[in-house]
Amino acid sequence: MQTLCQLHAGETASVGFRYAMSSWSWHLFKISGIPLSVHYSFLLLLAYIGYQGWTAQTWAGLIWSVVTVCVFFACVVLHELGHSFAARRYGVGVRRILLMPIGGMAEFDSLPREPSKELVITFAGPAVNFVVAALLWWPMNQLPQHILLYSAQGLLYQLFWANVVMGVFNLVPVFPMDGGRIFRALLATKFTYLKATQWASVVGKVLSVVGASVMYFWLESWLGALLFAFIFMAGDAEYKAVKRRELEDAHWREMLVRLHRERQEQPPIL
Repeated sequence: MQTLCQLHAGETASVGFRYAMSSWSWHLFKISGIPLSVHYSFLLLLAYIGYQGWTAQTWAGLIWSVVTVCVFFACVVLHELGHSFAARRYGVGVRRILLMPIGGMAEFDSLPREPSKELVITFAGPAVNFVVAALLWWPMNQLPQHILLYSAQGLLYQLFWANVVMGVFNLVPVFPMDGGRIFRALLATKFTYLKATQWASVVGKVLSVVGASVMYFWLESWLGALLFAFIFMAGDAEYKAVKRRELEDAHWREMLVRLHRERQEQPPIL
């Protein structure tokens, strides 16, 4: 997933959700002018992973597990920076990058509705993961056949596959993940933006239910199931936000047309 997953806020996120995320997070620092924040629930993930490491190798396992998670989420930050720098190229403001137990989220002021621009911004995130994996390919292939999990070699191995999985997973067409946004952008070349969002949301909901079921009942991963539940709700919220904006835009266009017509129909005054 980005763990994980990558989601975008901004015009597409509900006010309540964004307020909750902001009020329960703290600011770390800025990267190229982009604030990086961490949600308080991220501490629960560190505690859980640390406990798993402790039960396996006591203090060594605890420290190594926490370090591994931090390095992994550094790759999540790189993923989000890929989206953010691509968005900046088109003049889109980036409010911040937020890290949560289920992944990262880049908050934009808005998202361009041109399919070509959305494709570039969306694919930039997974592309970063593929570049990182490519850079790690040669040293990873120099590793011996048998390596220790709690070692630098083990970390390199995990980091390589984490970036591969992160890049591929995010291309699954589960809206509003990267793959779902790419799917929406492709649909938008043939349909209206609202219709494209609706279809992407429907497909995303179906795949989210399937994904949550697989994660919980087959892989027994409550975190994975929680991720897909979050994606389901985020996709539905985004479609409703897009629909509401379309209705508001249509209302104001109608008002302007009516006002212009009334001015033209006014009789001349001498």
